[in-house]
Amino acid sequence: MSPHTLILSLLVTLATIQGNYAVEYTVTNTAGSTAGGARFSAEIGEDYSLQTLSAATDFIWRLFQQPNAEDRKNVQKVSLFIDDMDGVAYASNNEIHVSARYIGGYSGDLKREYTGVIYHEMTHIWQWNGNGQAPGGLIEGIADFVRLKANYAPSHWVQPGQGDRWDQGYDVTARFLDYCNDLRNGFVAELNKKMKDGYSDQFFVDLLGKSVDQLWSDYKAKYAK
Repeated sequence: MSPHTLILSLLVTLATIQGNYAVEYTVTNTAGSTAGGARFSAEIGEDYSLQTLSAATDFIWRLFQQPNAEDRKNVQKVSLFIDDMDGVAYASNNEIHVSARYIGGYSGDLKREYTGVIYHEMTHIWQWNGNGQAPGGLIEGIADFVRLKANYAPSHWVQPGQGDRWDQGYDVTARFLDYCNDLRNGFVAELNKKMKDGYSDQFFVDLLGKSVDQLWSDYKAKYAK
């Protein structure tokens, strides 16, 4: 094989890999003139954001056990915006919007907090939602479960066993899902896979042999003081 042919072959292989796995990421700071937007540029930046978006995607694919493109949502591009808005962040239509006001006012380890937020929001890009039938608390709980497993859980989260109901959402549900995942390694990945076309509480019975309410009772009992 000539050097030219070898190079051409490598380029074709690279193109194939890129075609199967590559996701395009963009970062736009629309709030650069605000205090939070300026802090983003100074302490986080676009390069770190691009690296984090890519790392979060790779982590989610591994956690969801989706090594092949056909296992995943067909998302070609994810756009991140730093906006002058209230709240923390949200994901919609393959876009992630993060609040510059939140960035500007955060008093802890900003880069770690920001990274955790990105992992949470990127989960919303990739997770299945049962065609809109799954409880909102479960969807948010899975996103925080990913953040938990990536070791970006903030210190203010509830402790294991706390909370009022399994689908309360966010950290409460994330802790419960972590318990369920300990009962069956890969549970959350399998649950997400089942939620591709719809949702039923029966999924918990199918995967763990108990109703979600019984699992919640067991979980609460485990951590009861």
